[in-house]
Amino acid sequence: MVITRNGLVLGATAVTLSTIAVTSLGIHSQGQALFKESPKELVDEVWQIINKQYVDGTFNQVDWKAVRSEYLNKSYTNKEEAYKSIREMLKKLDDPYTRFMDPEEFKNMQVDTSGELTGIGIQIGLDEKTKKLTVIAPIEDTPAFKAGILAKDTIIYINGKSTEGMDTNEAVSLIRGEPGTKVNLTILREGQRKEFTITRARIEIHPVEFSEKQTPAGNIGYIRLKQFSANAAKEMRDAIRNLESKQVAGYVLDLRNNPGGLLYSSVEIARMWMDRGTIVSTIDRRGEAEREMANGRALTNKPLVVLVDKGSASASEILSGALQDNKRAVVVGSQTFGKGLVQSVRPLDDGSGLAVTIAKYHTPLGRDINKHGIDPNIVVDLSDKQRQDLWIKEREKVATQADPQFAKAVEVLGKEIAAKGTNAQRN
Repeated sequence: MVITRNGLVLGATAVTLSTIAVTSLGIHSQGQALFKESPKELVDEVWQIINKQYVDGTFNQVDWKAVRSEYLNKSYTNKEEAYKSIREMLKKLDDPYTRFMDPEEFKNMQVDTSGELTGIGIQIGLDEKTKKLTVIAPIEDTPAFKAGILAKDTIIYINGKSTEGMDTNEAVSLIRGEPGTKVNLTILREGQRKEFTITRARIEIHPVEFSEKQTPAGNIGYIRLKQFSANAAKEMRDAIRNLESKQVAGYVLDLRNNPGGLLYSSVEIARMWMDRGTIVSTIDRRGEAEREMANGRALTNKPLVVLVDKGSASASEILSGALQDNKRAVVVGSQTFGKGLVQSVRPLDDGSGLAVTIAKYHTPLGRDINKHGIDPNIVVDLSDKQRQDLWIKEREKVATQADPQFAKAVEVLGKEIAAKGTNAQRN
């Protein structure tokens, strides 16, 4: 997500199960005081926003004007009745990412990824095909990650309550809580039910880790990007500069289990690797595209391999897609999550909030990766058991030759380094 000049929040992510202060954004500035006396005004405000901004001008084949008549002809005696009607109204769009949040839900959603989080550390959404509550990815080194929750897990019960028909707001309210308290999740993974009891905690996220590695490909730089948070670009810049000073021969950029974050953080980071070319295009309901371009200020042109898996989502897919389409990097690993939609999250007059799908994004070559993801140039799939063993039980093997995806990345990087050296000699 990213806060734009007009105060909206644009994002390529789903809901993060954590809470964070939002007062610095001014979201609650005068919202409570400005709320109109009639709850019907709030219903119409939501309708108008959807009418003007929703990505599909047919409203997913819904007669949106008829919807307005239906819900404005109702009488409302309190806000709760208005909230119920708004949720019914939005449900007609059949879009899991367009959702209403009451003031408490809005207050607790993650609108800024800088700072300390409180929760279990997963991002969730409704699967667009199955409409089931699905884990997009656990955030590395959080309680959910350490417990063994994996990307694509389907959450079927929360504290014994079925999630059938449950929206993400209700799921968030059930899962979040005070640090030290526990939540029970029942998940479905490859047809098998699994039970998890997870203790909530305060979570501090350091988005970038890097190191110099001696490998069969030579002295290389390894950079792990865990999340596209507000300070990810600065930390990435520092990492590249540090490794450049050590004269590494090439890089492995690890985006595995990275659920996304700030849309424009991915653009900034792409510019550190690319001197020229398109990074991403966002397409609105009129088909108009806004293009983000490289700006000729790359920090390195050395060979690059990017690692991805099914936990790489949204902003991770923007970055890996840009580097792949521009032939700046070879992408190695598993097919990514597949979330190519952009939401605008905006405050409403009574302190509640509305998330609206306003655009979709395409890679530089025009690929719409929504529901499909990025296909690696070189596929190295791991089973769920292999992933869990690697990331949870045997973490010391991550980014070593005992890590099959990393080992393949090093092999590929070695060939890229050799090819570049040969070309340089010819020139």
